[in-house]
Amino acid sequence: MGYVFDLRGVLSGQYLDWFVIGVATTLALTCVAWCLAMAMGIILTLIRMIPLPPLGWFVALYVEYHRNVPLLVQILIWYFGVPSLLPRPARQWINAHHGEFLLAAIALGLASAAYIAEDIRSGIRSIPKAQYEAARSIGFGYLGAMGYVVLPQAMRIAIPPLINQTLLLFKNTSLAMAIGVGELTYRTREVESYTFKTFEAFAVATAIYLAISFGIMALGSYSDRRLKLETR
Repeated sequence: MGYVFDLRGVLSGQYLDWFVIGVATTLALTCVAWCLAMAMGIILTLIRMIPLPPLGWFVALYVEYHRNVPLLVQILIWYFGVPSLLPRPARQWINAHHGEFLLAAIALGLASAAYIAEDIRSGIRSIPKAQYEAARSIGFGYLGAMGYVVLPQAMRIAIPPLINQTLLLFKNTSLAMAIGVGELTYRTREVESYTFKTFEAFAVATAIYLAISFGIMALGSYSDRRLKLETR
């Protein structure tokens, strides 16, 4: 008798609940890490644009570290290494408040920030330097000129690569299962181990990942059309 593909065994009862919990955790992890990545990416970009070589070297070192060290290794460093350097009360607080989620979000966010900083910097470099100089000439300081004149335009130019980074961040959340975060891949493994329906369980997970990825790409395409700078 041939293999019978049957989704009912993995999409009913507690197994369906596990998939729902996994999706919710994946989306929450993506959102928290994305917010951290965007904030850090902007800060790193502004620091690197300051004409002080030591600051530029620091940001360049940060970017190269996160580009060349595997993301899984970074997550493991944050989970096993960083807490051991903290005071005992901080370690106890992390352990009592789902520390694996928090540490995974930090690792993912800081790693993505390195790439986002480069995307934003590329957007800034495409803005005519005369706009920055004009802003400074009418009284804006460095942060004012960047924040009110240059950065808003650069962010609009950088939308396509930023969407790509968001999509990559979403997919990279699956690595958090290595430290016990109950995201979608982790929950899929649980369903598979209880039902012994490997193909069905991972087929459902694949469909969910594809659906969310297409949603992110559609949102990015819409944002790009609405916010694209008009060039003449």
